[in-house]
Amino acid sequence: MNKQEIARIAAETALEFYKKEQERQNKLKRDRRLRNTKMLLRNYRKFKIHCGSNVQELEELKDPDSFEYLDTDDLAIEAIIKNKERTAAMVSYIDRMLDVYQILSEKSKKPEDIRRFKILFDLYVSEQEKTVEDLSDCHKINKRSIYRDINKACEAFSSLLFGVDGIRLIS
Repeated sequence: MNKQEIARIAAETALEFYKKEQERQNKLKRDRRLRNTKMLLRNYRKFKIHCGSNVQELEELKDPDSFEYLDTDDLAIEAIIKNKERTAAMVSYIDRMLDVYQILSEKSKKPEDIRRFKILFDLYVSEQEKTVEDLSDCHKINKRSIYRDINKACEAFSSLLFGVDGIRLIS
């Protein structure tokens, strides 16, 4: 084997390794987006409750006289205020994207798309929390199909939440 053949084999091996590493990184990124979507949805009800009391709490936190007795750093209070405002903004954004997802599901006219939206909504968003068993009985499909529908719905919803990056999740 001469030097050129060795160099060619080394270059091909390095390129193959690089491509596999890129695929692995892309899969991790996709997995993170899907995981983040599911995490946001699992905590949606808690965020909604948290935001329900935000208006009054924000007014109290912004009032400089309400914390006279505390020897606290203004930066800590600012951080709390910003956290509450970000949470409220995120809940508002999720609400808008849920509305868009519902419209898209209904426009598709495919029964499985509408069912997936309803399953996602009932499992994570609606005030009356339902279990997978409840949803299985309600839609007359087995539990495994419910889990598949949840995954498909979360993938579609991720594209709305994350825009172009979310689209890469689906492909």
